[in-house]
Amino acid sequence: MNFFAYLFQDWSANRGNIKGRLVLFLFRSVQIVNRHLLLKILFCWHLVLYRLFVEWHLGIELPRKTTADKGLIIYHGQALVVNQGVIIGDNCVLRNSVTIGHKKLADGTFSKCPRLGNNVDVGANVCIIGDVTIGNNVIIGAGAVVIKDIPDNSIAVGNPARILEQKTETATRIEHI
Repeated sequence: MNFFAYLFQDWSANRGNIKGRLVLFLFRSVQIVNRHLLLKILFCWHLVLYRLFVEWHLGIELPRKTTADKGLIIYHGQALVVNQGVIIGDNCVLRNSVTIGHKKLADGTFSKCPRLGNNVDVGANVCIIGDVTIGNNVIIGAGAVVIKDIPDNSIAVGNPARILEQKTETATRIEHI
């Protein structure tokens, strides 16, 4: 993928969402800077600017070391907190007041971070905590607290999150036809 394609890979997914486009453009640019020591030295001002503007001013903690595939969408990003160890798949949606990160274990260490599959839609005020895997094509309802794995093609709601509905592959194919 060329330089400009990488920077703008989330642009069309955030059509009409100027704040989301700006944040994700800056996020992709700091990811490029983060790849090489020389770029970190030359563009340390950019890393500081990203942190000051995106994290402190806009209230969106999306660390440059976070792994996020193409098509990420951020709606109303205020109070969005994502740990740097989180892995986000293609075409995922994150809304306001979402927290995704590890948890402290009884022995004082921290768990692994969550992994989100492709086409995951995360509602407002959702907490996804600990070493959990969210499958592909999952919808997580607003206010859910996810502490266990969620299988593919599911809708999860509640505190703690439970599977409300699980679509079969056949039903999903019929809906698209």
